[in-house]
Amino acid sequence: MAWRFALVIDPVASDEERSDYADTLREIDPDGPALGVGELSAQRGDGIFESLGVVDGHVQEIEPHLARLVHSAALCDLPAPNLGQWRVAIEHAARAAGEGENVMKLLLSRGVEHGPAPTAWITLADAPDNSRGRIEGVGVATLDRGYALDVPARSPWLLLGAKTLSYAVNMAAIREAKSRGADDAVFVTSDGYLLEAPTASVVLRFGDRFVTPEPQAGILHGTTQLSLFAFLEGRGFATSYETVPAGDLSRADAAWLLSSVRLAAPIRSVDGADVPVDRAFTDELNAYLLSPRD
Repeated sequence: MAWRFALVIDPVASDEERSDYADTLREIDPDGPALGVGELSAQRGDGIFESLGVVDGHVQEIEPHLARLVHSAALCDLPAPNLGQWRVAIEHAARAAGEGENVMKLLLSRGVEHGPAPTAWITLADAPDNSRGRIEGVGVATLDRGYALDVPARSPWLLLGAKTLSYAVNMAAIREAKSRGADDAVFVTSDGYLLEAPTASVVLRFGDRFVTPEPQAGILHGTTQLSLFAFLEGRGFATSYETVPAGDLSRADAAWLLSSVRLAAPIRSVDGADVPVDRAFTDELNAYLLSPRD
């Protein structure tokens, strides 16, 4: 990944209103040293983040991502982000974006252990080439997430609805899926319900109805999925959030993994068994997702 830009943010209180946040932003070398050795994001993964797609310099869906950043901060007992400051920082970072697809990451950590304030920064990099997955599709392996459907409601300290920096399990799941001959993983609950992929939402099609697993089950509410559902509803399709049996992933007329950078990648196989792929419709979805979206 080629890093284009990095910006450190000196966080201000969420209710502090300013006409100018320039003195709270500092550009740094994206390939240079940036974090202290006591930084809890590195030591414990104690922080949150968002990944935003940037297409031809346009940052996609800023407000939904900021809303989710606020939600994750609340779940993790982090100071609420000052949204005015973050909007200015995003606009600043976007000036460094080039043509084509980039990825912008917003990061908020608890900071240095016993330090006075959280740490916040933004990075901008060339997006990985996802064209093959969008065209050819991806094979997925279903993996047990290790908890039942009702666990997130009973155990909120597991932070299952927060987008945290603690991604070791997610990366291990992708490695396990690849060891099974798949491209990616899809998590299921121990009692047999569909969840999400390690870095993507899952959307299934049944006729003219599009379904995604209910986000209250410890699933991140995907910003790309929200945008796609609005697009589909405008086209006259029905959309819904449901408790989805894991077996429906193989029974659906079509299914996709969705994320801000990957966009829509059709699922072509589940646990080694081929499933239908609607390539023409996938092309329509990605044409929409590559268009400027706010």
